[in-house]
Amino acid sequence: MSSHSAKAPYYFVPGPSQWPILGGVTLLLTMFGASAWVNGITWGMYLNFAGIFLTLVVLYKWFGDAISESEAGQYSARVDVSFRWSMSWFIFSEVMFFGAFFGALFYARSISMPWLADLDHKVLWPDFAAQWGNTGPAGTIEAFKTMTPFPIPTINTALLLTSGVTLTIAHHALREGQRAKTAIWLFATILLGAVFMGFQAFEYIEAYSELNLKLTSGIYGSTFFMLTGFHGFHVTMGAIMLSVVLYRVLRGDFTAEHHFAFEGAAWYWHFVDVVWLGLYVVVYWL
Repeated sequence: MSSHSAKAPYYFVPGPSQWPILGGVTLLLTMFGASAWVNGITWGMYLNFAGIFLTLVVLYKWFGDAISESEAGQYSARVDVSFRWSMSWFIFSEVMFFGAFFGALFYARSISMPWLADLDHKVLWPDFAAQWGNTGPAGTIEAFKTMTPFPIPTINTALLLTSGVTLTIAHHALREGQRAKTAIWLFATILLGAVFMGFQAFEYIEAYSELNLKLTSGIYGSTFFMLTGFHGFHVTMGAIMLSVVLYRVLRGDFTAEHHFAFEGAAWYWHFVDVVWLGLYVVVYWL
């Protein structure tokens, strides 16, 4: 949100909109396509990509309506508070989302693995060792090598930490009304995020080709790729959000006092940074 008008209503109530139902339909198509794709159905991939594209179109139009309402001065301070609470609860839902995957990793590593290696199970799996990155109690998983924190994960950590600094500089510049400085540091943040994703793609190629580490490499492979993959997806979405904000900065939408779109995207980016720090320690070091 960029501005408030003295004539803004006490609480703005938007008119009927087609975007919520269309968004639900496109997300349903996306999930149907993903389900079919992972089960080897040919058309699944095409439906998945079509659903993603249509979802992005819906979001573009939906957020466009919200921006137009904001620029027209229809949003009061109460709407601003509503947006802040909405973004806070959204980020909380993301905390619980990643908490589920971290919990699965903890359960598999600290509870199930020692349990499978105890004396009671030696009769069934005498060769099983409670060492993280094993090939399973029955040895049915292809041999693979585990990931190390050097060099790519550590470089990526430095990139994300630096991006948090550049984003903070951009925010302070915006609050001081320095639009050019804001744009420069915001672009630097997006660039760092893009480099991060490039390194992660290289890491995945190395994992498959050099380490034989795949999504099917037992619980280690599944938790590794689910955690890092979903985090990479969130980095990508955060970079898209910041790119939209950068476009709006260049367009002159925000003021030093009112720029919640910038703040909301910044909250999300800092959340992604924090998740990576936990992921870096738990997945790569422990």
